[in-house]
Amino acid sequence: MPLDVERLMQGALRTEQRAGASWHVQPLAARSAVKAYACPGCGGTIPEGMPHVVVWRADSIFGERAVEDRRHWHTGCWRAA
Repeated sequence: MPLDVERLMQGALRTEQRAGASWHVQPLAARSAVKAYACPGCGGTIPEGMPHVVVWRADSIFGERAVEDRRHWHTGCWRAA
């Protein structure tokens, strides 16, 4: 199996507990952040090219709904949540 360097640079998907729920947390590298997002933690903008995390409920059923439920957070905002 070939080494996926891009995935290694982004970071490993992990599961975290917050507010009594399990959340998938996927780091997103700067080069993969190709547009701006609104951070639900602070309401500020995550600009294009800024590394951050993408978060979604671990109990989401994969498919279109899970994709819609993903949110992009400043890494610090997610840590403070």
